[in-house]
Amino acid sequence: MKKISLLVILCGILLTTCKKEESCPYKDPIAVAPASEVLAVEQYLATAGITGAIKHPSGLYYKITAAGTGNAPAQCNQIGIMYKGMLTNGTVFDQTTGQMAVFTLGQLIEGWKIGIPLIKTSGKITLYIPPSLGYGPTGNSSIPGNSILIFDVELLAIG
Repeated sequence: MKKISLLVILCGILLTTCKKEESCPYKDPIAVAPASEVLAVEQYLATAGITGAIKHPSGLYYKITAAGTGNAPAQCNQIGIMYKGMLTNGTVFDQTTGQMAVFTLGQLIEGWKIGIPLIKTSGKITLYIPPSLGYGPTGNSSIPGNSILIFDVELLAIG
């Protein structure tokens, strides 16, 4: 009888001390680029001679060069990545150098929230992001408004 009571008490303690998992505040993206922006990305791909890019329903185009293994990240996951961001004229506006960058996926631009979950750990992808799935008409720092963005991304870790 004492063993059962002790077991009940221990279970009660464990249940009251276990922290309930908080729900994820980030939802899967539902944004869709306007047809004019999708056409602009398609024209860029054609002009640059880029073949094999796949169109996502959002209007994002992507090329997976390595699918990776394991799990794909969810919006609330922290991701460790190496990346290079470019404009269509070849200007590099941001990149990692030597050490991976760590972000929460759900806090990033729509194009990343849509594209990065298409690969798994150790996967590599190139994203061709229409402006409305990037920084839109306002741009950001060295990125002019209404820019098509190109990102080479390697997913190194999912937290």
